[in-house]
Amino acid sequence: MHYNNNAVLVKRQLLISLIKLFLEDKLEEGIDRIPYQMTGGDDYEPVRCCVYHDREILKSRLIARLGFSIEGYKDDGGSLSGYVRKALERERITGPFITVLDDACNACVKTQFLVTNACQGCLARPCFMNCPKKAIAITQNHASIDNSKCVNCGICLQSCPYHAIIKIPVPCEESCPVGAIAKDEDGKERVDYQKCVFCGNCMRECPFGAMMDKSQIIDVLKAKKAGKKLSALLAPAIAGQFRTSLEKLTGALKKAGFDEVYEVALGADITAQKEAQEFTERMEKGEPFMTTSCCPAYRELVKKHLPALAPRVSDTRTPMHYTAEIAAQDHPENLRVFIGPCLAKRKEGVDDSLIDLVLSAEEIGALFMAMNIDTTTVEESATAIGKAKKYGRSFPWSGGVAEAVKGNLEDASNFRPVSVDGFTKEGLKTLKDWSEGNNTGNILEVMACTGGCIAGPMVIVNPKISLNQVKKLAAEGQG
Repeated sequence: MHYNNNAVLVKRQLLISLIKLFLEDKLEEGIDRIPYQMTGGDDYEPVRCCVYHDREILKSRLIARLGFSIEGYKDDGGSLSGYVRKALERERITGPFITVLDDACNACVKTQFLVTNACQGCLARPCFMNCPKKAIAITQNHASIDNSKCVNCGICLQSCPYHAIIKIPVPCEESCPVGAIAKDEDGKERVDYQKCVFCGNCMRECPFGAMMDKSQIIDVLKAKKAGKKLSALLAPAIAGQFRTSLEKLTGALKKAGFDEVYEVALGADITAQKEAQEFTERMEKGEPFMTTSCCPAYRELVKKHLPALAPRVSDTRTPMHYTAEIAAQDHPENLRVFIGPCLAKRKEGVDDSLIDLVLSAEEIGALFMAMNIDTTTVEESATAIGKAKKYGRSFPWSGGVAEAVKGNLEDASNFRPVSVDGFTKEGLKTLKDWSEGNNTGNILEVMACTGGCIAGPMVIVNPKISLNQVKKLAAEGQG
């Protein structure tokens, strides 16, 4: 879906409201009023059946924004203020990192094809003639589909010259690359976390906003309030989410309460150097190929669905980890907060002892809005360490990681890269082919999101716009 839609705006407003209440020391007493404030006024038009249902959905969204799973919410009878107390008392958020809002889920009908009124009842009747299951009938010069026979092959849609046949999908199920989402006995969607790779596609594509991440913004705010110092680890893709310079973005983060800001592109420089060295060593050993390792959703995919690829995945750690190492050496007492565009980074953050918390571009944007911080006018500030190289700053877009590895090779004459640009059908086929030994190159760059990290599930800007911004930043890098 487009990055500017009402579901996104509602979720953003909830974040802003939570942050404002926290900063005013009124979160526990004020949170229960948020659903009423957002649905008040004589001109309010209910999205679902009634305003009461809308408020119930907003309550469940707030629970996710407080960092809890929605499953079981109706069973415990807890008030929102009760969840605030739990959030303030917990030490750390754990998985799963995505939750399904039953009340928001539309229980979409099974994916199916439908003949519209555009059908002309033509003489050629290619839909009828080409249907392999004879699921199409022509009655009174109009085609119809028998869903009990239809296997959703789509041949009818492809063959109709009038485009009179449409596909009605279940967006979350259609977008999941690993089949981790399916309906339960009540028709509501459920995530199989044994299959889920945390790519976040379902969050991005559900038009009802029923798939939500468990926010960690309250944990960051309460740490700051408790007097703890914070080191922000700023992913390269985040620079493209705000139309401002890196120096001003750094200034905005410091004004928002972060004590140090580290450019994760510095860690990406280290990743590129180490992967280049590892690639050379693997080729000298006669290995057929190596794949990159910086995408956590890809590593989850390999672990859960393509274990045959595991020996070919680079052993090099991610830019997040290497930047955290630098930050830990500089300020070991600080909490290290990674800021990125990716749901899977929440999982990586929990698994990495050097990472304390993970925030998204969405959360940082809401924090700036709640604190009235204008990233275009704020005073500039330098990051903790000097400029990263252009290669490290190139990691956010598809092809950038491979280019960075190549740029760190002493001899790139035998460097034959292939890119998997998103977990599309084509991308998954490439991964399967390579896992079976049918590689067409000797290094495979893998990005779960089409376009790269700039198109992550938790970004707030159209990737085409952010790409220009991060490429400009990369051009300003060293070397």
